[in-house]
Amino acid sequence: MDAPTLALLGILGVFVGFLVGGIGIGGVLLVPALTFLFGFGVREAIGAAMFSYMFSGLVGAILYARQRSIRWKMALWLFAGAIPAAFAGAFLSSVTSPRELEFFIALLVIFAGVNAVLNQTANEQDERTLNEPALIAIGAVTGVGSALSGTGGPLILVPIMVWLKVPVLTAIGLSQAIQLPIAALATAGNFLYGSVNITIGITLALSLMAGTAISARIVHTISGKTLKKIVAWVLVAVGIFISIRVAWGSFGF
Repeated sequence: MDAPTLALLGILGVFVGFLVGGIGIGGVLLVPALTFLFGFGVREAIGAAMFSYMFSGLVGAILYARQRSIRWKMALWLFAGAIPAAFAGAFLSSVTSPRELEFFIALLVIFAGVNAVLNQTANEQDERTLNEPALIAIGAVTGVGSALSGTGGPLILVPIMVWLKVPVLTAIGLSQAIQLPIAALATAGNFLYGSVNITIGITLALSLMAGTAISARIVHTISGKTLKKIVAWVLVAVGIFISIRVAWGSFGF
């Protein structure tokens, strides 16, 4: 791979990492960009993306943990649901239509975003934590959905948490942590099947780490109300983006 292509991959990685580290969502752009802009195969793109999420998740988790923005008790219960569900998702991927799944995710993301936009005035006292069974269930949904869609976890976890009125910074912090087990399991499977391009993966990992590190510091200087507004509108935009991509594929473009 030539140097200009690696440089462009690095720029893409920094941009996506900035979004992932700042609002937990952004990885959804990575695989489409790798396939449409760089011409990589879908399996190769997903393999490299999942590999890179391990490292961006590690950096994000460390930086958010330093700011005490990760509730580890909640994270562990999410892990309990996500880890076995990721294996189930790998099996279901062989019998599930990717377009149907993406459309479902698009609806989830748009619904959560619109709900957050309409409830901008909700008080912090109205926001809540979740009990253990609920966290396990959410982790399971996140694990299955992530394995099926090739995302690292935040794309599904953040909308659910925002919808359930978990504090936005907590939701983003948990999304950093949950990338680790999901991406690690997916990468282990991808290595077994020989679908990880190490050159692409390392390039993306380094650039994602840089972008994540920058935005993780910035986001802790933003007020909770402003952050909630940003996340709400990004959710709506991402949901529309996924919907357009699904419709585009359905018409054979």
